[in-house]
Amino acid sequence: MGAIVACASISGADRALAFDDKVFDDKTGVKPKSNPFAVFRFGFSAYHSGHKEQAVEAYRYAAENGQIGATWKLARMYAEGDGVARNDYEAFKFFSEIADQDVEPGSPEESYVSDALVALGDYMKNGIPGTPVQPDPMAAQEYFMRAAANYRNPNAQYEMGKMFLNGEGGMKASARQAGRWLQLAAEKGHAGAQATLGNLLFHSGKVVRGLAMMTAALERAQPADQGWIRNMQEEAFALAAEADRRTAIALADDMLSRGINQ
Repeated sequence: MGAIVACASISGADRALAFDDKVFDDKTGVKPKSNPFAVFRFGFSAYHSGHKEQAVEAYRYAAENGQIGATWKLARMYAEGDGVARNDYEAFKFFSEIADQDVEPGSPEESYVSDALVALGDYMKNGIPGTPVQPDPMAAQEYFMRAAANYRNPNAQYEMGKMFLNGEGGMKASARQAGRWLQLAAEKGHAGAQATLGNLLFHSGKVVRGLAMMTAALERAQPADQGWIRNMQEEAFALAAEADRRTAIALADDMLSRGINQ
């Protein structure tokens, strides 16, 4: 992600900022009238040095003074319980601040907004128990659509594909529209989209291509996704003829060796 790359691009020399007294005092915290970007860099350095309490304070100051990257980092920390107690509602509020920003596609801050929109879509789809955030599939669809169409986010494109496939978010079920969004995400290497599109192709009669895509997706998938993709792939293999299985395995090997994403 561009946001992660942007953070990673901060040089090793900047790591010394974690102990720089120009913007942060160990006893009083962030110094008044400090430059917000310098404090953001300090927070990044403190985080990667293991000083996450200092990082949170620095990110909060930078966020309150217009640094969208700091707001995004705070949102992620609260969403994942990273250095702070997990608090999805707090994360939701930070992500909402980011989503309200007027950021043009292609800008350096695009990835922050894109990721925030997907996170908000997930929260609206499922709700946050014990908070005012209740499940709202139509609101989720709006967040996903904005990220998918405006920022070409593959996770959002995948979610749009599933919504069209299942007729969710106020939309009429459409295999054609689902395939369109899944294809866009699959072309970017999204394993879940590749597997789901492969399954769609399989059941539409394109047996070999569908099996190959599911098999290749299983090899590329993260551990969290391997279970459901494996179940999908094994179910399809059980229905296929032996000749189609062998051809599909060979095609999947070719896809993986050549790095083909669809």
